[in-house]
Amino acid sequence: MAQLTVRNVDDEIAAALKARAAKAGRSAEAEHRLILQEALRPRQRGDFFQAARARRIKLPEGQTTTTEILREDRDRAGA
Repeated sequence: MAQLTVRNVDDEIAAALKARAAKAGRSAEAEHRLILQEALRPRQRGDFFQAARARRIKLPEGQTTTTEILREDRDRAGA
């Protein structure tokens, strides 16, 4: 495996990286690797849609959706 050295990193950035690592329960080095992997690993188009489906919020039965609200507003404006 390759080793990377990053010089002249702003103190605020270095502190933010350490804080982010601590918050996630990882070492600063592990956090750096994760950030690089996320930034540089090619993402497949399906990943976005898969993530969107996983995050979709299911509304309780009978609750008004934004689509219904927009239709009602449009109908009022046209009347």
